[in-house]
Amino acid sequence: MARAPCGPLRRQHARTLWYDRPKYVFMEFCVEDSTDVRVLLEDHRVVFSCKNGDGVELYNEIEFYAKVNSKDSQDKRSGRSVTCFVRKWKEKVAWPRLTKEDVKPVWLSVDYDNWRDWEGDEEVELAQVEHYAELLQKVSPKGPPPAMDDLDDDSDDANGTSSGL
Repeated sequence: MARAPCGPLRRQHARTLWYDRPKYVFMEFCVEDSTDVRVLLEDHRVVFSCKNGDGVELYNEIEFYAKVNSKDSQDKRSGRSVTCFVRKWKEKVAWPRLTKEDVKPVWLSVDYDNWRDWEGDEEVELAQVEHYAELLQKVSPKGPPPAMDDLDDDSDDANGTSSGL
């Protein structure tokens, strides 16, 4: 049986998780023991490349859904991944997806552990305050506090002595 010639390994995509916040979009490129890490962050895209612990070259290029502020963004490398904190150009605008194209690559997933539906949080908070105010209005008035004049200041203790301080 003939063997195929050994050639250079083909590039693969790094598994990527992302989630959205009012000011930032977070991306995590999941690569353990990465080396030769390069992150090129531009206003409309990110290019990520590295080698994993087995020497396989990983490469991802993502055209962003919307413009970002590449100068106010950063990345952080750990032993298990490379995380990018990408500052949105327009804050408080939710991104329905990370990519410009409405096609989800198989290597890209939402990070449901960190995902939060923050859009409309102010409305939810305002509704909770209004609900609390309504509850306070529904509470029946209790009237004046009870009179405390029936308490005896000079009560005797078990030894028959006055307990005044």
